[in-house]
Amino acid sequence: MEQTWRWFGPQDRVSISDVAQAGATGIVTALHHVPTGTVWSPEDIARRKDEIGRKRDGSPSGLAWTVAESLPVSEDIKKQQGDWKAHIAAYKESLGNLAAAGIRVICYNFMPVLDWTRTDLAWELPNGATCMRFDLTDFAAFDLHILKRPGAAEDYDAALQEAAARRFAEMSEADAEQLAGNIVFGLPGAAERFSLADIRAHLAEYAAMREETLRQHLIDFLSEVAPVAQAHGLRLCCHPDDPPFPLLGLPRVMSTEAHYKAIMDAVDSPANGITLCSGSLGARPDNDLPGMMDRLGDRVHFLHLRNVKRDTTEIRGSFYEAEHLGGDTDMVALVRAALKEEARRKAAGRADCSIPFRPDHGQDILDDLGRRAQPGYPAIGRLKGLAELRGLIAALEPGIAPA
Repeated sequence: MEQTWRWFGPQDRVSISDVAQAGATGIVTALHHVPTGTVWSPEDIARRKDEIGRKRDGSPSGLAWTVAESLPVSEDIKKQQGDWKAHIAAYKESLGNLAAAGIRVICYNFMPVLDWTRTDLAWELPNGATCMRFDLTDFAAFDLHILKRPGAAEDYDAALQEAAARRFAEMSEADAEQLAGNIVFGLPGAAERFSLADIRAHLAEYAAMREETLRQHLIDFLSEVAPVAQAHGLRLCCHPDDPPFPLLGLPRVMSTEAHYKAIMDAVDSPANGITLCSGSLGARPDNDLPGMMDRLGDRVHFLHLRNVKRDTTEIRGSFYEAEHLGGDTDMVALVRAALKEEARRKAAGRADCSIPFRPDHGQDILDDLGRRAQPGYPAIGRLKGLAELRGLIAALEPGIAPA
């Protein structure tokens, strides 16, 4: 399994020199400064590769750009409106430019409006560490009383509405602003930041869209770009919804194994694959992560290994980012399943027999607490997670029989 590390570019407070010390060999990054829907130029790609290849003192880092995450899909493509056809053309051109630069794995998502949602970006744990958290009551308070989305009350039962009203009544103006800021934070490092007005405008445009329509738009997108990716030897891999259940009245199409299978079957190409994120999918108790790896593993092109601790057994509920080996997902079973898939690929002679993974997210511990890196992406917390996963792989790998 190839050990990678997400890096948000030169402004990231975890430097390439830091990553080199962590022991990763591959970098997962994107051109966050390039507006969504425009081409990633060869010059910008080459510049980012050069930044990855050098430490602070200019000496070689030994690191390579392994995965592009994310080459973003525009809202116009998801809604099939405005400049969506031009955006698909730009996407295809970007794929060609990435291939020419030797980057083979392309991660993206198809979540409407927000790329992920948390209500607290620095929730304090009993040991003093902090982590990201999704609190359903806080989210309902935002939806009902801050965003004031039309029809929002239909999405919450009476008990949750009452709890949300009490929670909002306890908030100061600063608390409410902080909550709203946390929820609309979007993808860390992304060029776009949404205001409440932006959110309302997007929601209005999605108001009549059903799950079936959004799924078809994803299939239409993949029908265009997957052949291009396959021709270039690229592996596209869709990230799951985060969290994996409907929010803000928006449809979700990549939250379950059934969702993924439908898309894999509809666009049956080796270039059309999966980013198996154990944290996103693990926030939903009916998702069987080791089983998904067993059953869909031949199309898993990228792994995000992280863990969450759920507050409830309900499909939709609160959770927080746990230690990598300490949440509700059986990480030992998942990594064992991934190693078995690698053995199958090696026996079949596949060039992609080593699946890239990254220690996704992490708790802020020790010096992380003063570093104020991208939420969810601390230096030491991820280093701890990578070390735990590296040890787990070393312990399991000798017992994996050749396929």
